[in-house]
Amino acid sequence: MRKRQLGNSDLYVSEIGLGCMSLGDNEQHALSLIDKAIDVGINYLDTADLYDFGKNEELVGKAIRNHRHDIVLATKAGNRWKEDKSGWTWDPSKKYIKKAVKHSLKRLQTDYIDLYQLHGGTIEDNIDETIEAFEELKQEGLIRYYGISSIRPNVIKDYLNKSNIVSIMMQYSLLDRRPEELFHLINEHNVSVIARGPLAKGLLTEKPLSSKLQTENYLSYSKDELKTLLSELEAIDSPLTMTELALQYCLYEETVGAVIPGASKLQQLLENAAAGDASPLNADTYHKLQQIAKQDKYEQHR
Repeated sequence: MRKRQLGNSDLYVSEIGLGCMSLGDNEQHALSLIDKAIDVGINYLDTADLYDFGKNEELVGKAIRNHRHDIVLATKAGNRWKEDKSGWTWDPSKKYIKKAVKHSLKRLQTDYIDLYQLHGGTIEDNIDETIEAFEELKQEGLIRYYGISSIRPNVIKDYLNKSNIVSIMMQYSLLDRRPEELFHLINEHNVSVIARGPLAKGLLTEKPLSSKLQTENYLSYSKDELKTLLSELEAIDSPLTMTELALQYCLYEETVGAVIPGASKLQQLLENAAAGDASPLNADTYHKLQQIAKQDKYEQHR
């Protein structure tokens, strides 16, 4: 599978990564999915301490014990569960991040994290303190690089200007093109985008249209709008499957370092991986997709 460099780091990640949140809590099933992902060339795994109260990190740790040096391992911090597990609170403080990383390292059964990400962010945060925490973790050798997971322009701009982030994780797909507005700025800082949700909760896959439209809407798209849009996408003249079109669309711009669709079933994983081996989109197909999923149409839904 083709690889891309994240920012100016020495991390080279498979264009298709694995978002591990969807693995579930069945250990045997989760481990088999990760094993297969590695077998088909996926080297980038993304988890978070928030997922399943840390159980997701534990599963990932078990799965990669014999592959650690072949894997680019990413996790996140900043959300802390309440003691009764009824919800979580936001805590980007230096004290908490430096405590959280030690718990993640233990669950992941490793002594370093390749990419440690702030799992959110607000303009009210003490960004200097948060950056200081990440920089100290780098100096201590507990993490190699750091990034943020955010779609908030003001937060992103602050980190681009003040920190040494190598990546920004953002929800990005044909149905949510907001990140494109920031690509030029992100490029100027030599930072990569990691695209989560590239298949828009399964709407941009091979599932029958009738099953995709069980929900009433997606973001601000109504059910009727989705039906029209998805029908137009399915009718496009291309040898690629819908999954391949969707993932290759996100990968068209070099700003994107990787896409990380989730997978709860083996077939989903194989379809996602196959999309990584598909031919990159030509300019004509890319612009046709943009015309169907128009940015100005999205703007009126904001």
